[in-house]
Amino acid sequence: MKLRLWCCSLLFVLAVSAVCAVAQDAPAPADNKPSQAAPPAASSASGAPQGQAPGNSTDPLKRPLTEQQKKASSKALKQELSSTYKKWLNEDVIYIITPEEKSAFKQLSNDEERDQFIEQFWLRRDPTPDTPENEYKEEHYRRIAYANEHFAAGKPGWKTDRGRIYIVWGPPDQIVAHDAGGTYDRPQEEGGGTTSTYPFEDWRYRYLEGVGQEVNLEFVDPCMCGDFHLATSPNEKDALLNTPGGATQYEQMGLSSKTDRMDPFAANPGTMQAMQNSKEFDKMAMLAKVQAPPAVKFKDLEEVVSHKINVSLMPFEVRTDYVKITGDTVLVPVTLQVKNKDITFVSKDGIQRGTVNIFGRVTGITGRVAQTFEDTVQVDVPQELLEKTMDHSSLYWKAVPLRPGRYRIDIVVKDVNGDRMGTWTRGILVPEYSDDKLSASSLILADEMQKVPTKSVGAGAFVIGETKLTYPHLDGADGKPESFKHDQRMSLWMQVYNLQQDEKTKKPSAKIDYEIVNLANNQAVLHSSESTDSMSNVGEQITLEKSVALNSFQPGVYKLTVKVDDNVSKQQIAPTVRFAVE
Repeated sequence: MKLRLWCCSLLFVLAVSAVCAVAQDAPAPADNKPSQAAPPAASSASGAPQGQAPGNSTDPLKRPLTEQQKKASSKALKQELSSTYKKWLNEDVIYIITPEEKSAFKQLSNDEERDQFIEQFWLRRDPTPDTPENEYKEEHYRRIAYANEHFAAGKPGWKTDRGRIYIVWGPPDQIVAHDAGGTYDRPQEEGGGTTSTYPFEDWRYRYLEGVGQEVNLEFVDPCMCGDFHLATSPNEKDALLNTPGGATQYEQMGLSSKTDRMDPFAANPGTMQAMQNSKEFDKMAMLAKVQAPPAVKFKDLEEVVSHKINVSLMPFEVRTDYVKITGDTVLVPVTLQVKNKDITFVSKDGIQRGTVNIFGRVTGITGRVAQTFEDTVQVDVPQELLEKTMDHSSLYWKAVPLRPGRYRIDIVVKDVNGDRMGTWTRGILVPEYSDDKLSASSLILADEMQKVPTKSVGAGAFVIGETKLTYPHLDGADGKPESFKHDQRMSLWMQVYNLQQDEKTKKPSAKIDYEIVNLANNQAVLHSSESTDSMSNVGEQITLEKSVALNSFQPGVYKLTVKVDDNVSKQQIAPTVRFAVE
């Protein structure tokens, strides 16, 4: 009996021990609160909780981190963030960041400063700072994506020569591709004759600021692996250069040797090859200019544009117009007006002279400079007439040919004698004149128009085609419309494009209505019409030139509408412009 009781007691003790062991090894409840019936977990010799590997940093009890653990976590995060900034510097903007900017970025001490720098970096390049979009940044990353998609060759496309040129300068105006290489007839400037080439591409840019016009870049793939490198010599694409065959025509005639072509520095003076090699040296100089900034005459004004310095002590107005030249080129006349009262005059040679320096830069949405202009404008007034001319204005006119698209124009004006400057920045959209759409140039109002001699057509200030616009009017900086005096005549100029021809008469047929409305009472004060049927030498493009006497107009603000109805295509346009009569 005693033995039986002892065995039962032993079984009870073992059962209780087993229950306790299960409770100790059981996971915590779902609310992550440890069971009060469970004893504290024992620690292993390594310092990690029992049942947890020493190398596992996960703590199911979510206990506070030690100072050492906090430092390790912070270091890992900092390394991760640092790699992000390094990628931005060494990949994203490697081709467009200036050495000064790169040096300044490397000297920043914390991430907050780096974030501010990056934000300002893109703002400085924003072609339209008055809009929420940054077209430069968007186009830059679009170009990187395009380069990675089209120019990759065992390495990302942005790292290749074609990718680099595409990212910096944009798409070329023309590409001639010889992707398979093979038989090639050399032009005479390359020595003539027939050879076999590696795959190569010729990229042509009509104009690159600081480099010049008709810039041709050649990319060669000697490994035939898709990795086209920028060539410094047309001989680099010659697959037979280092073989017995493939002699140029000049070499066959004994006027040069292949040795000279293989080593341009060894060419004998006076030979054909020496002349070709001199052109290659010129090309190397051109390639160096591809990366060089444009030369600037007015350094102080260029600094204002380059660093987006806002100066507004010297007030002036600017107007941009758009006139079609060809299907892909638009003439953009930029008219600048400065009031004489804002110019400082000094006595010189018995007259009062005011001097104004003007610097302008037109850039594409990625910051690529499309045009730079700089000029000095002098205003000479006899001493006795100086006071009377203070109410007048002086005009400057620059016609810039551009392709359709978005651009940013920065202009700085400096009053030389008064040592004052003013800035003007705007984003513009140069229109695309498609062949099947009725469209028009800008509607320009001026004091008068004059026909120019045949030799002066399209040349000179304020000349568009065969017409010179005398004193074109601009809206005021305060938004007030362009103004005319009550005793003046107002001249209007506009071109109409893409009038369709009638199949029977082979001539266009359109009606043009001119209407001027007084905006004070919305009453029409002038209405006239004309038809292309009564015009001579009418084609798909016509130029409208009219002159209106203003002596019957009451002082106030008016709206001029020129409505064009194409009777053939059934299209209509109706450009308008406001003007004031004083």
